[in-house]
Amino acid sequence: MATDINEIRNEIKSLKQKKNSQLSLVWLRFKKNKLSVIGLIIIAIIFFTALLAPVLTPYNPYQIDMTNRLSSPSSSNLLGTDALGRDVLTRLIYGSRIAMLIGVLIVLFEGFIGIIFGIISGFFGGLPDKIIMRLVDILRSFPVIVLAIAIAGILGQGLFNVVIAIGIVGWTTYTRMVRSKILVIKESEYVENARAIGESTFSIVLRYVIPNAIPTAIVMVCIMMPTALIASATLSYLGLGVQPPLADWGSIISSGRNYMLEAPWISTSAGFFIMFTVLGFNFIGDGLRDALDPTIKRN
Repeated sequence: MATDINEIRNEIKSLKQKKNSQLSLVWLRFKKNKLSVIGLIIIAIIFFTALLAPVLTPYNPYQIDMTNRLSSPSSSNLLGTDALGRDVLTRLIYGSRIAMLIGVLIVLFEGFIGIIFGIISGFFGGLPDKIIMRLVDILRSFPVIVLAIAIAGILGQGLFNVVIAIGIVGWTTYTRMVRSKILVIKESEYVENARAIGESTFSIVLRYVIPNAIPTAIVMVCIMMPTALIASATLSYLGLGVQPPLADWGSIISSGRNYMLEAPWISTSAGFFIMFTVLGFNFIGDGLRDALDPTIKRN
């Protein structure tokens, strides 16, 4: 009996090692996708721009200078100034801090809820699965942004209310994806072997289910970041998100909409920042999805 248990343990170990060795190929497959590398470079630039904001610009993003309002792009103000004389590029650079902070908080909040519910629904099934999936169906029957606007209107303005409003809606996507992955994992050979040697359900979930669901969760984070950024910018544009004078891309677009004819650089530059950031995360998400998919063949 002891020999049989040891053989099963060794088989589980070998299967896990095989799984880990496959992950070493992910980076090589990721690098073959040129758009993924471009996306990684874009996000790295945005991240370091946010991190080094005080070093990159000599201007104060909140300093009003009415004598220099709506100035065209020049050598001193590369993207011009807004209606209050503030340097637009400086506000966009500081706005990247708000955007990254909100995006990370949203995906962490909705990801935590969605992954937990996905594991419970997929692994345990039965009544918990039915309750969770019916709740998912109800929430997904409404347009995401409309439901987020309604929740934000109830909660009120502010950064953390934006995170809650979007997170309450966005967790359903994580739950559906993680659930589908868990349904495959729980029928895998190493999980069956773990059950055979008498490991507890908690141990199986902790040691085998969660680690093997992590790649799916990582891909989901990259895919959902653009949605979080666009949704938060939309709420700020509508006056339900981050409030002035904080530099936020959505509020910058909103503040420049009344000056599109005389100062189009205010709104358009913020739009380009959002566009490139969204594209960067989309490229990374697509690259990770392809790299983690064993059915994808590369030349």
